Amino acid sequence: MISQKDKQTVLNLILEACKSGARKSKAAQLLGLTIRTLQRWGKNGLLDSRKGSRAAPDNKFSDDEKTQIVNVLESPEFAESNPNQIVPKLVDQGIYIGSESTMYRILRELKMNMHRQSSLPAKRHSPDPLIAYGPNQLWSWDYSDDNIIPILHCKAA
Repeated sequence: MISQKDKQTVLNLILEACKSGARKSKAAQLLGLTIRTLQRWGKNGLLDSRKGSRAAPDNKFSDDEKTQIVNVLESPEFAESNPNQIVPKLVDQGIYIGSESTMYRILRELKMNMHRQSSLPAKRHSPDPLIAYGPNQLWSWDYSDDNIIPILHCKAA
């Protein structure tokens, strides 16, 4: 959101640049705007004319509810589980504090959506490269027409 005062300043700067010989689209691009934005500001004015309320939805989670969810996610019982596993376990106990997507959203907001287990996270290793030191040492399967073809590139010994 750009304030009305900042929009006016931008328009003045672009007008000044145009009087000095600059192209309007290039001046707008330098300020991170599109020419279409400038046209819209000129036609509709500087007021934000978008429809809709900026009020928070009625069903938005309160800070207390978010804290309750975080406490459950951090509890020793669920420390090694993800929300896809936690929600059904809680529902089996007759407890519903939020959906899986809500729990994931809260984890993302708090930057907690990472490895939470007591063990180390799994390490991903790429396979060792295959190196041929002479002809006919490496072969590969060509899935497109079911032929075996030799790999022609080899490393000098």
